[in-house]
Amino acid sequence: MMRSLDIAGTGMQAQQTNVEVIANNIANMTTTGFKRRRPEFQDLIYQDLRRVGTMSSDSGTLVPAGAQVGLGVRTAGIYRINEQGTLEQTNNSLDLSIEGPGYFQVTLPSGEYAYTRDGTFSLSDTGMVVTADGYPVSPGITIPNNAQTITIDQTGQVQVTISGQTQSTVVGQLQMATFQNENGLAAMGQNLFTETQSSGNAITGTGQSVGFGSVRQGYVEESNVNVVTEITDLITAQRAYEMNSKVITASDEMLQTLSALK
Repeated sequence: MMRSLDIAGTGMQAQQTNVEVIANNIANMTTTGFKRRRPEFQDLIYQDLRRVGTMSSDSGTLVPAGAQVGLGVRTAGIYRINEQGTLEQTNNSLDLSIEGPGYFQVTLPSGEYAYTRDGTFSLSDTGMVVTADGYPVSPGITIPNNAQTITIDQTGQVQVTISGQTQSTVVGQLQMATFQNENGLAAMGQNLFTETQSSGNAITGTGQSVGFGSVRQGYVEESNVNVVTEITDLITAQRAYEMNSKVITASDEMLQTLSALK
């Protein structure tokens, strides 16, 4: 059987993955804190028809190049592009964004930590600062029910002005986390990530300290998806898929010609 059929088949599978990644990017172009993905591909093993470096005569002459036939392509990984998204002003006191590196820490119902760039926070029925799914922001910060204003500075310190008092009161300090390898974080949906052995352990700190960005109150980070780039990549992937399908068609026609020989 012609190897080109299998080779082109792997090419079509790779471009299908490419299109799926692009589709996910476009679908999340308005998702707060979303980071676009990019697939990377690797060529498969090669079949040696004539091994390079082998002797071609009794006098010791060597084959200079050899003959290797590749067996296709596979997906090596899908990477997040962690460049900063545009900050959109909302003027909501509990809308927070991070300008620079870092993630907000969130406590899951299991007690484990998750990490997010989505700072669209709210208050629970007990006054605790929580995510859109009700998960507490770590460390737990509770806003008094008689607080008139909430102020969060660029280090993540949370202050409130209480009715009847002239001076503000500090009620907590947001902590941020960074990782040696951000691409090693496992996406769990809901704009949350969990650490893995590949990401390394979380390095915690406060805003504006060394290695951490600044907290911006009243802003949210938009997705970093560039629609023009995604559409261009989509066209390229579509054409690559078509060309691989043409290889399968050509191989099939060649096999038909071969089977018709008498």
